[in-house]
Amino acid sequence: MARHNELGRKGEALAVAWLVARGYEIIHRNWRHGRYEVDIIAIRDGVYHFIEVKTGYAGDYGYPEERVSKQKIRNMMRGASAWLSQLPGIRRVQYDVLSITMRRNADPEYFLIEDVYA
Repeated sequence: MARHNELGRKGEALAVAWLVARGYEIIHRNWRHGRYEVDIIAIRDGVYHFIEVKTGYAGDYGYPEERVSKQKIRNMMRGASAWLSQLPGIRRVQYDVLSITMRRNADPEYFLIEDVYA
């Protein structure tokens, strides 16, 4: 498996643990609809969160959140829209980006960007 795939899987596992520790209930991981994917769908305090997770090593091409494009956010929102169409009546929705910076010989650094729009 390629290094970036392993890092992505590790990052998503770290993200789930981090979110659960902060009161999020995880509903889905890697939910797909056609070519659209939502990394994590969670709920907390009655708000449904659609979360893009981006993981990278410190010093490798800037911070992970800088690699989340407007197109990626749009695609996440399209995937979220497909998921939401199955559950009419959900009113409180938020789109987030969780950036995880891996550091050699140190704990990962988490940065949650809430309520993003493309």
